[in-house]
Amino acid sequence: MSDETGTDGTAGSPGGPRPEPLRFFGTTWVNHDSGYTSRRIGVAAGSLLTAAASCVVLRLAYQGLQLADSGAFVTVLVVAMFAICSALAFRNTWDGFGKRPDPARQASLRGLLAIGFVGSLLAYFFRSLTEAPGEKLHREEYEAALTRQRNRTTRRTGNPSKKRRRS
Repeated sequence: MSDETGTDGTAGSPGGPRPEPLRFFGTTWVNHDSGYTSRRIGVAAGSLLTAAASCVVLRLAYQGLQLADSGAFVTVLVVAMFAICSALAFRNTWDGFGKRPDPARQASLRGLLAIGFVGSLLAYFFRSLTEAPGEKLHREEYEAALTRQRNRTTRRTGNPSKKRRRS
């Protein structure tokens, strides 16, 4: 959300670091402005409703397995697969809010995360109850970048050539 002067309307100089936008929140997480609270409520409600709808779809799939009379082993296997993948997806998504995920690991887990999508939706719901998902990580990185910028741009006072030399 930059204006024509190149500033983002947040703390920092025009040439300083810019906050990284979050999905559904943009850069409103920096100052909690421009409908941040209503966005959090909307994200929480949307992720919970999507998880509930997904569970209904999974229930229909389960009933389809029962109608197909595929056997108890296949039914237990499918239910266990969705439960385990959802638990792993929840944990992976939750951990991703606190630290940057490894791209190679994410690529290898893509199938598992797709199967356990309900877990990811629930992690998104629970995190959005306290903050924008990923806000803590982005805030730490942004504040560290601001500190580095301030340290680089602070000016020394006085003439260094007139400074007394230590013997």
